[in-house]
Amino acid sequence: MGNSESAKRPSSVDRPARITDEDDLDAFISGSDVALVEFYTEGCGICRSMEPVLGNLARELDAAVGLINPRDDPPLVERFDVRSVPLFVLFVDGSPAARRADGFISGDDLAAWVSENSPTPASGR
Repeated sequence: MGNSESAKRPSSVDRPARITDEDDLDAFISGSDVALVEFYTEGCGICRSMEPVLGNLARELDAAVGLINPRDDPPLVERFDVRSVPLFVLFVDGSPAARRADGFISGDDLAAWVSENSPTPASGR
């Protein structure tokens, strides 16, 4: 079961996807069972510091990870009630399942939050 090949296989999933607009976002979240999206703005230092954390998560999690600047598509601000950035929204089966706007979040904390809010095949706890 431990497949080390998939861990070393380079791919575009090794970094957060750049999502450009609402249509792109809808395609991104519908293309994965679980997707984590950071809503950010240019000039947000905390948002920028989250990018390497999200890159690590993109490699470690069984989830698509993406970034979108809602200022590029203003209807997104209202649709997702973006009041501060970074805002993390976890999508499960194409629908928002959880959201978090706590500033900088460590990779371990963010990974745990994604796991807590994602469906798990075996729930032994």
